[in-house]
Amino acid sequence: MLAFLIRRLLQGAAVLLVVAFGAFLLFQFVGDPVLQVLGTEATPQQRQALRAELGLDQPVPVQFARFVGQALQGDFGISLRQGRPVATLLAERLPATLELAGLAAVLALLLGIPLGAYAAVRRGRPLAEAVMALSLLGVSVPTFLIGIVLILLFAVLLPWLPSFGRGEVVALGGWTTGLLSADGWRHLLLPAVTLAVFQLALVLRLVRAEMLEVLQRDHIRFARARGLPEGRILLRHALPNTLVPVITVVGLQLGSLIAFSIVTETVFQWPGLGLLFIQAVQFSDIPVMAAYLCLIGAVFVAINLVVDLLYAAVDPRLGWRGTTA
Repeated sequence: MLAFLIRRLLQGAAVLLVVAFGAFLLFQFVGDPVLQVLGTEATPQQRQALRAELGLDQPVPVQFARFVGQALQGDFGISLRQGRPVATLLAERLPATLELAGLAAVLALLLGIPLGAYAAVRRGRPLAEAVMALSLLGVSVPTFLIGIVLILLFAVLLPWLPSFGRGEVVALGGWTTGLLSADGWRHLLLPAVTLAVFQLALVLRLVRAEMLEVLQRDHIRFARARGLPEGRILLRHALPNTLVPVITVVGLQLGSLIAFSIVTETVFQWPGLGLLFIQAVQFSDIPVMAAYLCLIGAVFVAINLVVDLLYAAVDPRLGWRGTTA
């Protein structure tokens, strides 16, 4: 197990180094930070002084090593647009994105797994076919369109829920959460449902496909021949065998929820990392863009590591040897 963890950590470190290099290239090819800070009215002497202060007059390998060293300490510089430390901006926006992605993932799992199992067990029944039709709609309709339709229904025609913002939040030390206030929940529901629809449909269809395959296996037939209750067969012998591929997809999709919540956060003006990144792109705020890429890379690496660890927990036959293959 220790060797497996060390190997996975080294692989993750290599991936993060590649991501950091990609983020570093933004400083080389996307605009001129000195020009953005000082403007066009600055003198050549002022530009040269700032370039030396930022270390931009150093060779590229030295600049990259300095960038990695500062990133490891959580120092991504100052936002060119807001004039504040990038790490502070990320820390302020991170709770909103994690709450949004977390609730969307919970909705997708709590509804997707049982509905997928039902669609497989009751295959051909009208309600099961209706579930599959809705899931096809869920994977086909763009996320932004789902958000607009929900805003039209629940914020305009039926003014039950707000259409933008995060609402009232509660401060817990350095963390802010809207989960402890009714207004926070009202603001969270529409964007969370919007973000969850695609994931829910994906999980549902995956669970159904895996369940249909598992139900045809010999150990299920033997269990039925022994006279075991159908519910026990489904819960103890069929459903666990469908979870390994589900864990893989859900793990990767959880990273996608965080990384690609940009559209949902933009539609609902949700003050999370996605909206911060969009604003950074609009103003060529390179330090924020680079920090966002590094953070998302770290999230994907961490999630993949957790997914690998869960393999052995769900299916002991795989074990640590199987997960290292």
